[in-house]
Amino acid sequence: MFETITNVVPFYTGWEAYQNLFIPVISSLTNEQLDLRPAPHLRSIREALNHIIAVRVRWFHNAMGEKCEEPIATIGQWDHQGQPVRDAAELIEGLQKSFQFVQECLSRYTPTDLDYIFSGSWQGESYSFSRQWVIWHVIEHDLHHGGEVSLTLGIHNLTAPDL
Repeated sequence: MFETITNVVPFYTGWEAYQNLFIPVISSLTNEQLDLRPAPHLRSIREALNHIIAVRVRWFHNAMGEKCEEPIATIGQWDHQGQPVRDAAELIEGLQKSFQFVQECLSRYTPTDLDYIFSGSWQGESYSFSRQWVIWHVIEHDLHHGGEVSLTLGIHNLTAPDL
């Protein structure tokens, strides 16, 4: 007998496992280590983590219109110029809060909801994205920039997550 799927959380369980591989690694980093870069013109570890955190919130809150508390909405600006420098504990909290926001959204979506299309224009260009595409885009974004963080740690002979 088949179970009725009430939300899409089970489809994305690996995403949280991926994030959780970074938590112990990030918690051990000093401010100086968070500022390490793979090359002078590329993002530091801190900048990449701020970017991962902020992009999650922007896509779910701004692009898909998911309601969130003000503290979460401001996390969507963490990668903007002029933001405060955040230490390892704050970055971990940002990862956890932004992922909790994503999980709350996923827990409300049914498989049918994944087909919903968001349309509009941005910077003069029309777009049309399904909810499924947005979720996958945020996951691939996490994977890409998480890989940058891992590579940067390895370049500097620091422990990287065992991906």
